[in-house]
Amino acid sequence: MLSFLITTLTTALGLLVVDIAIPGVTIASFPAALIAAISVGLVNSSVKPVLSVLSLPINFVTLGAFSLVVNGLCFWLASVFVPGFAVHGFLAFILAPVVLSFATTFLNRYFVEKGIGQLPAKQ
Repeated sequence: MLSFLITTLTTALGLLVVDIAIPGVTIASFPAALIAAISVGLVNSSVKPVLSVLSLPINFVTLGAFSLVVNGLCFWLASVFVPGFAVHGFLAFILAPVVLSFATTFLNRYFVEKGIGQLPAKQ
């Protein structure tokens, strides 16, 4: 449960970074970012695998570049379900998931270094 909360928190913070860094992505508030983080997680775990399999031939021809479109589509789809979270424009559609990935990776590594969210070692 703690791992889920830390992951949701880092994704929400990453979404706030995306809001600042990418024009075309707007997040109204931190609670909207938390709900958006859960929405992004649900879409990435349910819809993205299906889209990835269906787009495999196109992805093969484009040498993996079509994955950016699949990621953007999932990011946009998550924004459809959350009031206060919007994605506008092709640049935001493509770049926002990339920036979100970098931001959440950085935040997760930071929390691991600080020992936040880890269970104490058994003796």
